Amino acid sequence: MQIYKNILVTMDCSPVDDRILEHVARLALQNQSKVFLLHVVHSHTLDEHRALTRNADTFLAERCQELVDRGIDAEVLQRSGEPDEQILKEIEDGHYDLVAMATHGHSTFGQILFGSVSKTLKQKISIPLLLLGPE
Repeated sequence: MQIYKNILVTMDCSPVDDRILEHVARLALQNQSKVFLLHVVHSHTLDEHRALTRNADTFLAERCQELVDRGIDAEVLQRSGEPDEQILKEIEDGHYDLVAMATHGHSTFGQILFGSVSKTLKQKISIPLLLLGPE
């Protein structure tokens, strides 16, 4: 029985992404799932947008290829805007069975100051959410 047919992995192109990808790769192999790697570029200037997009393109392409090399059907999705809004929109528009993301383990002050995408997702989505904290 295939539990997770389509897995959405939200990524911020930082080292914590590798932890969630390893976990999701095992799930994808067990379930013969397709994995969608989603990154949302959040920028304030055109130059910043270009630089962040270029960095994300490289990071995501490498991670996607690693999954493909392991026999996993994978695809890269990239959006621009507010991360929580764009992730919620993708979840609403897509047909995902699981959303997975790594958390950074911010302090309470950091969560209040910067907000928390994982908190927003926990409150607003109806499909399973896999959160993997920092080591």
